[in-house]
Amino acid sequence: MTVNSRPAHPVMLGQNQYGKAENRVVKITRDGATHHIKDLNVSVALSGDMDEVHYSGSNANVLPTDTTKNTVFAFAKEHGIESAEQFGIHLARHFVTSQQPIHRARIRIEEYAWERIAASGADSQSIGADEARHSFVRKGQETRLTQITYDGSSWEVISGLKDLTVMNSTDSEFWGYVKDKYTTLQEAYDRILATSVSARWRFNWTDDEQKAPDWEKSYEQTRKHMLEAFAETYSLSLQQTLYQMGSRIIDNRSEIDEVRFSLPNKHHFLVDLEPFGLKNDNEVYFAADRPYGLIEGTILRDGCEPKIPADLTNL
Repeated sequence: MTVNSRPAHPVMLGQNQYGKAENRVVKITRDGATHHIKDLNVSVALSGDMDEVHYSGSNANVLPTDTTKNTVFAFAKEHGIESAEQFGIHLARHFVTSQQPIHRARIRIEEYAWERIAASGADSQSIGADEARHSFVRKGQETRLTQITYDGSSWEVISGLKDLTVMNSTDSEFWGYVKDKYTTLQEAYDRILATSVSARWRFNWTDDEQKAPDWEKSYEQTRKHMLEAFAETYSLSLQQTLYQMGSRIIDNRSEIDEVRFSLPNKHHFLVDLEPFGLKNDNEVYFAADRPYGLIEGTILRDGCEPKIPADLTNL
């Protein structure tokens, strides 16, 4: 059988990648009777000299996606999971440096957090403190994210979170906006402001000569500054709050050069209780899930170029 190379008609192969998506790996670290959990969903995408497999079906340069899956689980044992970022760096470096046809690796990771179940006390004769060392409840506040990209010489690390739902029950207004013949919205001088934060931030660590950030501390502190800015901003618009959240991160975390937010405005409308002879003094609201305003924006360190995609659905 003759193996055909590139077809002789005017068609070109564009960008391509392959790998194993959503490898769910849970790593238990046993520190005596105390256990620690890292729960990750890891997706691997590899690209490089892959023209021939598309043109002729030759798999000579193809590392099976099943092998990439196996590598994820083996690395959880061999390297442990210090952080989602560090684990992704180990994987990306391995695929690019161990496989000559692979020129670029992109590792995307979702991390699901767990916290310990509080024990009834050290003197308990039932479950007690010792049991709680290996008993956990899944945290439901947000999903931590990271994307590691490596091309053999430089790194790009973009981390973030999604589904972090926050609310201010006051200290928010919305008035002075453009009105036309289709405008029915009433101006609000005291309203609920709520959103489900989706955020990505890009690190300025790009090569192995630089000292890498403390990934775990960076995430914890970035999240803290984001939430503090949300709570402490007297908001006249969700855009203003977005800017303050990003600014607080850039001002306080020197390892981060760019932050991008996608903030759906989770509208809460005052319910008209007058038909029942009741006065609604900013107490009873209807929470609408759709349609919703969607506010998006990027905050940059001065002099830096934006690199996080505007459409976060693909990141």
